[in-house]
Amino acid sequence: MERSKTFHRKKIVTIFLVCLLIFCGLAVRVVYLMVFQSEHYTQMAQELHQRERKIKAKRGRILDCNGNVLADNRTVCTISVIHNQIREPERVIEVLCRELGLSEETVRKRVEKVSSIEKIKSNVDKAIGDAIRAYKLEGVKVDEDYKRYYPYQELASKVLGFTGADNQGILALESYYEEYLQGEPGIILEMTDARGVELTEAGEDRVEPVSGDDLVLSMDMNIQQYATQLAVQVMKAKEAQSVSILVMRPDSGEILAMVDVPEYNLNDPFTLSDAMLQAWEEKAAEEESAAAEEKEADEGQETAARAMTEEEKQDLLNRMWRNACINDTYEPGSAFKIITASAALEEGVVTESDTFSCPGFIVVDDRKIRCAKVQGHGSETFVEGTMNSCNPVFITVGQRLGVDRYYDYFEQFGLKQKTGIDLPGEAGTIMHKKEDMGPVELATVSFGQSFQITPIQLATTVSSLINGGKRVTPHFGIKTVSEAGEVTKAFDWSAQKEILSEDTSRRLRAILFQVVENGGGKNGKVEGYSVGGKTATSETLPRGTGKYISSFLGFAPAEDPKVLALCIIRVPKGIYYGGQIAAPVVRQLFENILPYLEEKEEQKQEGTGQ
Repeated sequence: MERSKTFHRKKIVTIFLVCLLIFCGLAVRVVYLMVFQSEHYTQMAQELHQRERKIKAKRGRILDCNGNVLADNRTVCTISVIHNQIREPERVIEVLCRELGLSEETVRKRVEKVSSIEKIKSNVDKAIGDAIRAYKLEGVKVDEDYKRYYPYQELASKVLGFTGADNQGILALESYYEEYLQGEPGIILEMTDARGVELTEAGEDRVEPVSGDDLVLSMDMNIQQYATQLAVQVMKAKEAQSVSILVMRPDSGEILAMVDVPEYNLNDPFTLSDAMLQAWEEKAAEEESAAAEEKEADEGQETAARAMTEEEKQDLLNRMWRNACINDTYEPGSAFKIITASAALEEGVVTESDTFSCPGFIVVDDRKIRCAKVQGHGSETFVEGTMNSCNPVFITVGQRLGVDRYYDYFEQFGLKQKTGIDLPGEAGTIMHKKEDMGPVELATVSFGQSFQITPIQLATTVSSLINGGKRVTPHFGIKTVSEAGEVTKAFDWSAQKEILSEDTSRRLRAILFQVVENGGGKNGKVEGYSVGGKTATSETLPRGTGKYISSFLGFAPAEDPKVLALCIIRVPKGIYYGGQIAAPVVRQLFENILPYLEEKEEQKQEGTGQ
């Protein structure tokens, strides 16, 4: 009996101790949660009763080298609705349809959707946003943010690019420098009850957005505007397909202007330009004409013009946005003789006084390759051959180099690699493989045919050959600056490896000066300045279409180049020789910008006390 009582007492004690341990554990857990984890669970509770709305950050501006604003911001509004807070849905639908110009079906679908917050429309003019706010409709939110605005409409459109609905960069510099321009969005937090209805007495919390940094470019708006004006003039005068003009500093790679007309309106980038619409209409008319002939349509029956498909529109938009200076390749023609001359002079297989004989053609591997001058140039030195742009002379020089050495220089000069320009979508050089280069391929490459490069590659390579032999990287970005005016990032575009000796570079400049002073580039001469350069005329592919690309590459001063310009005129009508139609464009450009650049340099030196 006593043993039984003792057993029961022990059992009770054991149960008591277990319960005590459980209670202590729960107490410790409660203390831990209430004291040490209180902040965490308070935050979770708040989040259950908070609704979040993002505030767009003010995107950094894009400025030219003189401080002119090329890309700015305008205040716009985003209109949203919160389903649980709407008291008068029909009134909300009626007001939003009228003010925003949207269909009832679209607005009703979003107003009646059960969600924490539903966007109705973004990028709404501030005046309209203010008008909607004045209605004081419960459940309707009007948040101010920013929309990109381009003060100069089409100017440098293919260089600047544009932004999307969420203000993110889509093309060109807007895309390339996105991380610096975009900033950090802010947040609006409002308290709600369990039903999601806003607690007005609780107010709202805001995390303010951080503005993006401004981007300062090497582009000079004055030069960009004038180059654009010249490009448009020559395109209209020659009824050309398009015209590109590049202006850069050969010693640093800074790009002062990049034009590729026709351009497009940056404030309305999804509307096809007149040039694109005309191109499509001409193509559609040709297709309809061909179809009518095949079907032998009934007499008097008109063929209805077909509508443009979405795929066709997108293709046209892509073409409209393309920058031929970097995205497209072409046969450079005689301008590439600068590269052949550089390699030959450096290698020592030719000197300025070496003589050649041009009968008007040269036979290479049983193929007769003609000179531009059918009757031939007769006896001429290498300098005279360059002045005359004589194909037989450069084919002979190419043969002296041979495939292996020529290909080595092609790579040494950087032509097999992309330039590294700070724009997306740069195309690479299309060149024969070394093992596929026979005598004919070597001959045609020597005077700039049978391969393709981009305009920016040609301008960059020639800049590097005439600046003393240092390979440069073409670029626009100079630095980024905060809203407070502090420099946040200075971009380093230091010259790369030496690709040509200074002596060969000096000799090359002297030869190219003679081309402009006394040779085929004489239409590029500028009174009071020494100009060097080279003309080019190449036939488009496929051959035999009678379509040509005319160009002229010039630099000044010839003895110490401070600026280089390349003008390319695609498919001009009538006279198409580069020396006759492209060289005058560069001449006019230089006549205006050389004094301007000198004045800027003087002001800079005076400002620094030098």
